[in-house]
Amino acid sequence: MEERLAQTGLADDLAVVTSHRSDPAAAVAEVVAGVGRRTLAGGLMFCSHRYPREPLARALAGRFGGIPLIGCTSAGELSQRGYDEDSLVFIGFPAADFRMALHCFDDLDRFDPVIGREAIRQLATGLAEVELEGGFAPRPSRAAIFLVDGLSHREELLAMTVQEALGETPLVGGSSGDGMRFHETGILVGDRFLRDAAVVALLSSRRPMQAFTANHYLPGAEKMVVTAADPAARVVHQINARPAADEYLRLAGRTGEQLDAAFFAAHPPMVRAGGGYHVRSIQSVNPDGSLTFYCAIDNGIVLSIGEPVDRVSQLERLFDGIEAGLGGIDHVIGFDCVLNRIDAERRQLQRAVSDLYARRGVVGFNTYGEQFRAAHINQTLSGLAIGR
Repeated sequence: MEERLAQTGLADDLAVVTSHRSDPAAAVAEVVAGVGRRTLAGGLMFCSHRYPREPLARALAGRFGGIPLIGCTSAGELSQRGYDEDSLVFIGFPAADFRMALHCFDDLDRFDPVIGREAIRQLATGLAEVELEGGFAPRPSRAAIFLVDGLSHREELLAMTVQEALGETPLVGGSSGDGMRFHETGILVGDRFLRDAAVVALLSSRRPMQAFTANHYLPGAEKMVVTAADPAARVVHQINARPAADEYLRLAGRTGEQLDAAFFAAHPPMVRAGGGYHVRSIQSVNPDGSLTFYCAIDNGIVLSIGEPVDRVSQLERLFDGIEAGLGGIDHVIGFDCVLNRIDAERRQLQRAVSDLYARRGVVGFNTYGEQFRAAHINQTLSGLAIGR
């Protein structure tokens, strides 16, 4: 990994520091140097899947053990230079303007929504007491940052449960990544990396904050009906009563092409739900011609194949609107689907999107999926914009 440190410079900004040192202790030491003497209410950490997890968790706990700290492994990072890789990105929230409280869910296969809702309600009650003690305004801004194991297949249930308990407080987050290996991801909670886990960070601030989501596609005319699926495995065997992979290729107008991540990113299936269209991304093609999806899929779902919009112009308008609403942006904590990054490369947009992210202060990671309010979604840029 290239040895390089980048950081923000203003004392009242979020403390955003990036290191490219491959040794965990050296990377964390650079983060500490970048944070300096600022007192933090909590922190986020997103890192390459190549970092050794136990040494990294120990190093972080040794330097930041006194504050709430969460994070995850990624499929790519978003740093001050835009798209990044083989890096560690740290985001610290200044104690003067923020409060942060955590709750972790482990053993997701046994997740109980009733117990989960009560845990989040208690978390919110506890944060309200901390806000009162800290002299925050009667109605501070609140948002929940959500990180979940990207291979758990539990994102839908968790997002719905947590958002229901949060009420009007918006949830936004992402599914942890493992590069493009899809082997094992890690969720950082305090001094441990966990698998089959999720964590909620309830964030309160004196500053305005805005959660948002956007995708870069419009539905095309061709329709696909899922006629044979295994919902538990997120596998589609048939589309329009034909082998799924063959029919998807035919409707995309690309018969004979290779089905890979770049193809899936360029031709994303979309479903109509809640008054709008949302991407249901494909993860892989299987030897039997079936398709594995990143998100929930079931028999009878009608899909369209997405067609791209002008992504750079769309993003400029998105951030202009958010900045106007907040009266200025400190940083944007971004959860950007890895398929967006792959598609940007395929369409030769990577430099333009990366430069835009850097200029607009977007920091975060490339995900295996995003969560916005009660929904688990794909191929979006979702995030939390922090005002000044």
